[in-house]
Amino acid sequence: MSKEFIIRKCDSCNAVVKVLEDCNCKCKIQCCGKEMRKLEPNTFEASAEKHIPTYEVKGDKIFARVNHVMEEEHYIKWIAIVFDGVEKITYFKPGDEPVAHCKYVKGSKIYAYCNKHELWVKEVE
Repeated sequence: MSKEFIIRKCDSCNAVVKVLEDCNCKCKIQCCGKEMRKLEPNTFEASAEKHIPTYEVKGDKIFARVNHVMEEEHYIKWIAIVFDGVEKITYFKPGDEPVAHCKYVKGSKIYAYCNKHELWVKEVE
């Protein structure tokens, strides 16, 4: 059984954290004195901008990419490929090509985080 991939965001300062074990008590995980919001990954494109990761399998490797602008004010910050308890995260900056790779595992999930439109996911078949 794999652990849930949990990302939380502060709506005040925009801090984003990867949660290793989520808080189930009354205090909740906080930033700027407020509870951090759990991000639910989007799976449906609703705009002209593309955010859902695509992938290609080459031999025993998977190459994940997001066909997205990579401008200073709008870009993909990271792609995470999650499988069998492993999380491979590749970080990007404006101007980079948002492509990540690792071994191919059917059922893996590919997450992409956009600095404006937050979290997106695609399951690998």
